Amino acid sequence: MAIPISARFGDNVTTRSDRTPWYTGPILIEHLETVEVGDDLKSRPFRMSVQWVNRPNLDFRGFSGTIASGSVRPGDSVVAATSGRRSTVKRVVTMDGDLSEAHAGEAVTLTLADEIDLSRGDVIAAADARPEVTDQFAAHVVWMSDAPLFPGRPYLIKLGTKTVTGSVTEIKHKVDVNTFEHLAAKELHLNEVGFCNLSLSAPIAFDPYEVNRETGSFIVIDRLTNATVAAGMISFGLRRATNIHLQAIDTGKVARAALKGQHPAILWFTGLSGSGKSTIANLVEKRLHAMGRHTYVLDGDNVRHGLNRDLGFTDADRVENIRRVAETAKLFVDAGLIVLVSFISPFRAERRMARDLVEDGEFVEVFVDTPIEICRQRDPKGLYAKAEAGQIKNFTGIDSPYEAPEQAEIHLMTSQAPAEMAAERVVDYLREHRLID
Repeated sequence: MAIPISARFGDNVTTRSDRTPWYTGPILIEHLETVEVGDDLKSRPFRMSVQWVNRPNLDFRGFSGTIASGSVRPGDSVVAATSGRRSTVKRVVTMDGDLSEAHAGEAVTLTLADEIDLSRGDVIAAADARPEVTDQFAAHVVWMSDAPLFPGRPYLIKLGTKTVTGSVTEIKHKVDVNTFEHLAAKELHLNEVGFCNLSLSAPIAFDPYEVNRETGSFIVIDRLTNATVAAGMISFGLRRATNIHLQAIDTGKVARAALKGQHPAILWFTGLSGSGKSTIANLVEKRLHAMGRHTYVLDGDNVRHGLNRDLGFTDADRVENIRRVAETAKLFVDAGLIVLVSFISPFRAERRMARDLVEDGEFVEVFVDTPIEICRQRDPKGLYAKAEAGQIKNFTGIDSPYEAPEQAEIHLMTSQAPAEMAAERVVDYLREHRLID
């Protein structure tokens, strides 16, 4: 039998004697108000995320932040979690003066005995109990956005004061919140919980959530809207992240491009099906080839015959489709080529991800802007007719959205100019910005 408890809502009060005259113990709410919160964090190893580096003068350099767990005293041995550099705490400084000891939840500034390179987001930890450091981990993710989570789509991952770019690389399963059953999933929707692998652009220091909820939890932020779209709890680091290292190569992008006498770049043609992307990209490549430039075209249909033959046309598969092509295009740029990418690429987030893979000035977004009515009239492959008849699902412009570029480097209105003139505009842009001579 459930024991009812008192509840207070405005002026309406239900007393214990009204409901349970036989029960004389404390009311649950009253008891909770006496419970000390945070004692478990005080007993954990010392952790503090650096909020800012405080240097008002040359004689003082402190690292300010709120202690996430444990305690710290002058003389304690500490370590910069990511770099592994060690030092000793000289002072624990607050607005009210120095402390002999500070605990979890207190905002302090630490000065150290040694010069250590630390910046916002770095973690100072107990030297004898370092947190893990990795750029890949597994975590439970609670999705809180109306827009679904797709593996491969880039987001901002914020843990403590550290914010890095990252993405879900795989949804291992989603969790039925009623039965806790593990279900197969390729995407997560509003209020769903999934167990996922994540990959980050830079290593972070963390503890598993079950060990330390402060250093084991994170939020996911949409890069375009800056809205928080998910919260996560880290389970463990992926060991493969520490076993793979970049191999140094002596011949780099600059040397390869110099041999070809050109500046490498990605020309990213985006637009609706039937807009003329492939036609214009083909004409641009012919002009560049005639000028002695080294090029390659990655076309949406052609790539789906090989590299992406295993992908369909759901939103999740479209995200993965663009992720693979963007990584391939990056390799072509590294080889010193001018690569022309012709893909519908309907989502701004994935086009931005592709842009971020290369250096500034190496990504040229070409918006082939053709009204859908004209695309329907052209319909060279008969796809619009099939989509409107329900024979093709998830067709961009019909039952799947297209997010038009907001600030493309080149905006081509193909309803107002033939493909040849559009191609010439692209070549002129390359000349004007000295990507070709």
